Amino acid sequence: MVNFKQFWTKKTLVGLGLGQFLSLLITSTGFSSSELAKRGINAPTSQSFLNYVLLSVVYGSVMLYRRQALKAKWYYYVILGLVDVEANYLVVKAYQYTSITSVMLLDCWSIPSVMLLTYIFLKTNYRYRKIAGVIVCVAGLVMVVFSDVHAGDRSGGSNPRKGDLLVIAGATLYAISNVSEEFLVKNADRVELMSFLGLFGAIISAIQISIVERNELKSIHWTAGAAFPFFGFSLAMFLFYSFVPVLLKMSGSTMLNLSLLTSDMWAVVIRIFAYHEKVDWMYFLAFVAVAVGLIIYSGGDTDDDQSRADVADQGTERSKHFDEEAGFDNLNRGNTVGSSKMGDTSRHDCMTSSGGRETIENMSIGKDMQGKKS
Repeated sequence: MVNFKQFWTKKTLVGLGLGQFLSLLITSTGFSSSELAKRGINAPTSQSFLNYVLLSVVYGSVMLYRRQALKAKWYYYVILGLVDVEANYLVVKAYQYTSITSVMLLDCWSIPSVMLLTYIFLKTNYRYRKIAGVIVCVAGLVMVVFSDVHAGDRSGGSNPRKGDLLVIAGATLYAISNVSEEFLVKNADRVELMSFLGLFGAIISAIQISIVERNELKSIHWTAGAAFPFFGFSLAMFLFYSFVPVLLKMSGSTMLNLSLLTSDMWAVVIRIFAYHEKVDWMYFLAFVAVAVGLIIYSGGDTDDDQSRADVADQGTERSKHFDEEAGFDNLNRGNTVGSSKMGDTSRHDCMTSSGGRETIENMSIGKDMQGKKS
């Protein structure tokens, strides 16, 4: 029987609210990137560069003030920075080759990837209810894809196969990045994670910009219309990166990726009310499906510590049950055990069950062993 009280705990509500706040931040970055693309600005690494600089400056200052030793090896953050930068680059690059629908659908690959990685490396156990929540969320996103197809918004792209491969590669790197951040935020320190991710992310981005986007930056005419979405993107990404570790520590990587599924639907809501666009009815059904899936998934324990706690509680209950049974057996056999201590000759006559014989035989063996030691 389902207990609905577990769905409305403080932790569940905070996790759901924070997840949707992050989803809205991702939506705002999508609109900023779309506005930059309309102005002919195509520099995804440059957009992320300022975000990494902000992370390194803000959280690096806090680290310098603390003057604490590192809790994780510095080269872990180098690898994480490289994975994070390339994940952002690959997914944004895929839009040049394949359709938005394909990107939305294939980006879901990060969810089973995260679940597999957390199961292997973080020993996270997912209950059937969690898996059901994931299935409902993904089904909701598939509805969005079919809605796009039904509305005729799908465009093939110049090279769909190449674009699809870029999305799958980027989603896999996103999964590795999220799981690594979850491990570090739970075993190291959030400020340390953000400062070093920002530092090495900025260095790697600067190197990549000098190689790939140098000519693109030279051709940009910086006006107010171009600068506002550019810096707005960086500010939204800074807030996103700052709050992601909080949700990772609270609910884990899978909850984060499931929450971000609603970003496309928030974009639809903004288009309806801000741009007065008409959308297919399946969008609203998909939004409800993802919301229900999030509630199903977030209700109850999600991480390995809580799973181990449940196992410990079950073990405690079993041990109490066994202790009670042993107590009743001892009461029933109290006189028998007492008479057995008078001597070995009357031991077999007093016992009435095989369990009692085994108990007294073990006692006599212990006494013999003590005699040999003495």
